[in-house]
Amino acid sequence: MILLTHKDDKVYEIIDLKTNQVVFNTIKKPSKALFIVANTYKERILIWCHISQKDHLNFEGIKASFYLKNMMLSYTKKQYLPDQIGYVEDSPFLKVNKNVSYPTWLMSSEVGAIYTSELLKFKNTINLNNSLDYVLNSIAKLGIPNGLFCYSEPHLLIKNEVNVQNEKASIFQLFKFVKQHYKSVWCILLFLNLIMYEKRFLLIALIKTLFIKRIYFSSSFDLETMITLEIKDVSIDVIIPTLGRQSYLYDVLLDLEKQSFLPKQVIIIEQNEDKNSISELNFIQNRHWPFKIIHKFIHQTGACNARNLALKHVTADYVYLADDDNKFDENLLENVITKMQLHNFSALTMSYLQKNETEKHKTPIQWNAFGSGCSVIKSKYLNDVSFNMAYEFGYGEDTDFGMQLRNLGADIIYIPDIKVLHLKAPVGGFRTKIIHPWEKDGVIRPKPSPTVMLSRINNSTKQQLLGYKTNLFIKFYKSQNIKNPFKYLRSFKQQWQHSINWANHLKNN
Repeated sequence: MILLTHKDDKVYEIIDLKTNQVVFNTIKKPSKALFIVANTYKERILIWCHISQKDHLNFEGIKASFYLKNMMLSYTKKQYLPDQIGYVEDSPFLKVNKNVSYPTWLMSSEVGAIYTSELLKFKNTINLNNSLDYVLNSIAKLGIPNGLFCYSEPHLLIKNEVNVQNEKASIFQLFKFVKQHYKSVWCILLFLNLIMYEKRFLLIALIKTLFIKRIYFSSSFDLETMITLEIKDVSIDVIIPTLGRQSYLYDVLLDLEKQSFLPKQVIIIEQNEDKNSISELNFIQNRHWPFKIIHKFIHQTGACNARNLALKHVTADYVYLADDDNKFDENLLENVITKMQLHNFSALTMSYLQKNETEKHKTPIQWNAFGSGCSVIKSKYLNDVSFNMAYEFGYGEDTDFGMQLRNLGADIIYIPDIKVLHLKAPVGGFRTKIIHPWEKDGVIRPKPSPTVMLSRINNSTKQQLLGYKTNLFIKFYKSQNIKNPFKYLRSFKQQWQHSINWANHLKNN
């Protein structure tokens, strides 16, 4: 490991921890020093920290945290970029839980680490005249959609009691960062949001962005293990909620029967709201299956309830959350379990496309979503997560479930080369239209749906929620009947507040 300590955006000392020798003692700019060191020591962990945190570094924790080479770790309680970045960033990577290892591209000069060979991929992209904090955030923001796994990692420090006076980005640096890392339109939206919600008219900062070009980064990162992990003898359960799709479900069971790694249990929750109905799944009992099937037939519909009921019966080490109209090859479960064990993944989402859809991702990435019909998670998290019943018959339950996992320290990794075909069955599902109470309580219809609003309130920062409000206002304008902008604004505010009221009702009931 190589340690770079700094203060006031100047290099204090660079030490080769292998020899305990000071190296490169003439370099003054920390951001430049990172790349000079990386170019010399191409297969080492490079640590940076503020000089006040040097005695608190957890070297064993740092080493243990690097189970993959394609990782970038950092930790701070005070971020460099201001909260207003939420006006343009709509992802789960901003509302960071500082108590666990949490996926985020928000990096800090306070303490962090990266493998030198991964850092060098940015050497022709990053402007090293920027401050260390700006450079670190830029690297992570560019890297995370290309397979660089970035985390806020509290285990970098033994304790974090020193009050480091971290650099904070100015408003111009915020605009500059947005222009360099997002589409140009987001600078305008940032400008508008600052006017609407903070009464700040920052025209000069906006104009300055006209002379700034966007940064493009095309390199990708491969999964490469740094710690030899044992492939253990583990088990996996499969849960499947189903409603009126017996032929499709039968085909799913046939695919599971052919697996090179058989599931321990398949837990099926069959739903039919007709109180006089009987099960349509005779094939469960009429033939032998090479795994245990737990079949529950209930008269309450709803995917959240069905999945929660199924999760209570899981006893295996892993659980595959499946749909009843999946199609997959005989190596699916074996490939998933091997991938998760080799790379220490806690939650994995597979490619889940319909026929003729094209996979856009070429490399594994930290996923900003969660798929309840195409994901596998470690069962140890099941005691602390569930599908929130407030989202039943609405939208947002997958997003909320994914955020529950992240807040427990379980990152969700999207693996594009493990594929499940989504048949999108034209039969079954909900047979009657669900009429929500907010659809019949008056003339004002909530916008967005109260379940979507609830997910936003629970899982977004204040600025992310307001930024979403602005985007929704703009996008919805062209599809609604009120063309007078002032009347539309008044109507939209009423709909937005109505949605908040209903979201709070769902949350409290």
